[in-house]
Amino acid sequence: MSKPDRRSLESIPAAETIRAIVDNLGRVVHAPDETLSLCVLCLVSEGHLILEDFPGVGKTMLAKALARSLDVSFSRMQFTPDLLPSDVTGVNVFNQRSNEFEFRPGPVFANLLLVDEINRASPKTQAALLECMQEQQVTTDGVTNLLARPFMVMATQNPIEYEGTYPLPEAQLDRFTMRIAIGYPPLSDEAKMLTEQTADPPLDALEPVASATDAIALADEAKAIFVDESLNRYVVALLRATRGDSRLYLGASPRAGIAMLRVALPRARRRQGGRGARALPPADPCSGSSLDRTDRRTDRSRDAREDPRSRLVALPDH
Repeated sequence: MSKPDRRSLESIPAAETIRAIVDNLGRVVHAPDETLSLCVLCLVSEGHLILEDFPGVGKTMLAKALARSLDVSFSRMQFTPDLLPSDVTGVNVFNQRSNEFEFRPGPVFANLLLVDEINRASPKTQAALLECMQEQQVTTDGVTNLLARPFMVMATQNPIEYEGTYPLPEAQLDRFTMRIAIGYPPLSDEAKMLTEQTADPPLDALEPVASATDAIALADEAKAIFVDESLNRYVVALLRATRGDSRLYLGASPRAGIAMLRVALPRARRRQGGRGARALPPADPCSGSSLDRTDRRTDRSRDAREDPRSRLVALPDH
């Protein structure tokens, strides 16, 4: 496998940096380019991601590949019913030598935290992520510790075998920027994957194409993009369309609109080669993925293979 070139943002446009990260992910995970792009855009928008798909499609490998592509710190947690909140955030331990309590950071103190099967932990443990995801900090015994940028939670859950699970509450789901599925690869890609994984796993040889500093710079650059008031009103119209439909158990919150716009900004930067953002296409995949994370049908039944955009109803035109 040839090593990808690594250049700083000073010499490479933001759009090309995102493209390089997506291409690097494609070396390991055989998934649609749009899916990989949304994953990177979620990180650049400083959001959090739910990967909901069947077992064995590469959810964990995608998270590891993203961390290696950016050369950032990575932690993985397997959520189980007996897991405690302190196992996630950290705990104060008494040091007999110094006669003082010392804080031992938990796995959440990483740039990218992979939470495997998040719905198998108790609600008490799930709630330990609320402050981390919203405020990027951890408070233990009245002392607050900030999390380093960039920070992203990638949570996985399976759309089958719900026995012994704890569905995420709406307050938890609302803190995720988007929910996406990887899906099964085409026949040719799946056959190629068998050869790769049994001979020379591409993840082992994956090289970084960017850094944590680049990711922070991309996020800051996206925030500087001008957004017209008409676009803000269009996003609000999308939110209100989800709230007024009887087929939905709960519509999108104002935080969903903020998340959608944050993802749209770096996406516009990528599409227009750094010239800024002016409009959000009605069928933009980031809109469906962002709204889908809190979308609930009245019967709470859903197919993980269904396109989330198919459930967005009465979307207003520009």
